Amino acid sequence: MIREKIYTMLDGETENNRISTFYNYFMMIVIIISLIPLAFKNNNALFSIIDKVTVSIFIVDYLIRFFVADKQLKKGAFSFLLYPITPMAIIDLLAILPSLTILSSGFRLLKMFRLLRTFRVFKAFKMFRYSKSINIIIEVMKKQKTALISVGTFAVGYILIAALVVFNVEPNTFNNFFDAIYWASVSLTTVGYGDIYPVSTTGRLVTIISSLIGIAIVALPSGIITAGYLHEIRDDEEKENHNND
Repeated sequence: MIREKIYTMLDGETENNRISTFYNYFMMIVIIISLIPLAFKNNNALFSIIDKVTVSIFIVDYLIRFFVADKQLKKGAFSFLLYPITPMAIIDLLAILPSLTILSSGFRLLKMFRLLRTFRVFKAFKMFRYSKSINIIIEVMKKQKTALISVGTFAVGYILIAALVVFNVEPNTFNNFFDAIYWASVSLTTVGYGDIYPVSTTGRLVTIISSLIGIAIVALPSGIITAGYLHEIRDDEEKENHNND
């Protein structure tokens, strides 16, 4: 009974569960606070306290979720073996481990510490679990998977073709085919860093065409996700109105 209540608190319907809503908002606040030290190069006592307190909360959250793993995965005792290798559990663990690493003053270990410290950024991904808006976007991407894969395939294909064309049009400008792919990607997204660019008239024409097509390709997934997001919101509103009636 207690484990059932704990699971409801963690993953219950937030619309009808105030405790679950409070817990979700609390964890989002903790996640945001835990990311504050990452915005500064220098560490201080306050940042150390923030890191210790927030990682302690993350550990408790991880242990509680492990405690009710069978309620979430519904695979009996096997759930406790399966839970640590689920995507969200791995993200939780990666957010915790760097803060628990104790390093000596050895030169190589200091370099490893810098590498491990970058894993703290995984704390940001914990927001996926507690944000309703992000969950809606994830649901939209699942439903529109076929359309998004088609657009992605078209974009990759166009990048390779454009890179092949410009690489043969201006072999002196691009040292290798990867440079041409880099240029095609930048042109497709209309970013235009300007570090690599064609100098011939033909090469510039290819760039113009690539940029124009790039605007359309970049706009396609944005339109698909936006339309799906609005559709999901309308469905949620209709369900909510139906429940109220």
